[in-house]
Amino acid sequence: MEKKRHFTPGKIVMWIILAVFAVIQIFPLIWLVNHSLANNNEMFTSGILVMPETIRWDNYVTAFVDGHFLLYLRNSLLVNILAVVLVLLFSVMMAFACTRMHWKLSGVVMGLILMGMMIPIHATLLPNYIIYDKLRLTDTLWALLIPYVAFSLPQGLFLTSGFMRSIPKEIEEAAVIDGCGIYRVIGVIIFPMLKTSLVTVAIMTFLNNWNEFMMAMTYLSSPTWKTLPFSVLEFTGIYASNYAVQFAVMALTAAPMVIVYLCLSKYITEGVAMGAVKG
Repeated sequence: MEKKRHFTPGKIVMWIILAVFAVIQIFPLIWLVNHSLANNNEMFTSGILVMPETIRWDNYVTAFVDGHFLLYLRNSLLVNILAVVLVLLFSVMMAFACTRMHWKLSGVVMGLILMGMMIPIHATLLPNYIIYDKLRLTDTLWALLIPYVAFSLPQGLFLTSGFMRSIPKEIEEAAVIDGCGIYRVIGVIIFPMLKTSLVTVAIMTFLNNWNEFMMAMTYLSSPTWKTLPFSVLEFTGIYASNYAVQFAVMALTAAPMVIVYLCLSKYITEGVAMGAVKG
């Protein structure tokens, strides 16, 4: 027998409030896509949303071609995928060292690394630029990869260490007795058991770094390694007054991140909730 759902006044009010917040959060995306499909002259109407006479798909064609979308998309994917891989690798190794290995400064080192979550990534913009300029790393892939990995590691360590503490040490001890070395223990036993945590760390690292623009603008000068947010800057000249095309390129820039979040949002919620309980 299925239980009947009872809608109390409190639940109805709660659902109304949640629906209002959902609309407020989603409306900017709806507004962006709506204006990107309109004629430039139709945008200056009295209404918030535009009802275009003809859907202008050519705005997206112009944004795709003149905004060098494929080049910047390739660079963004390369930088973010490499950052995710390195963050996952270093997070697991640091979590194992701080929670499983016995050494005097393990707690201190872990505390110092976790303090990195309180430091904004752009607070190191100028010092990093001076260092990269002396090491001749400006306008290279490393100029973005190093800070992206460094500032994502504290969050990765926080989540993976919480999960790792919940894994019984007896499993690892049994593996060592059977002849497994430390690298095999981490690769064969630890990694599979940290699946939920690692998926969460990967998604959050990808989303946090995808739209980062200030460091890319400061460290990169040539289009070789410029990332996707630079597509918007391609329209500051001849297309400066064509707002519809600018909305189209912003929609293309946001689309990959929105798709990733919609497909994998449940892993973020599950990973953060389980990490908080187990940590």
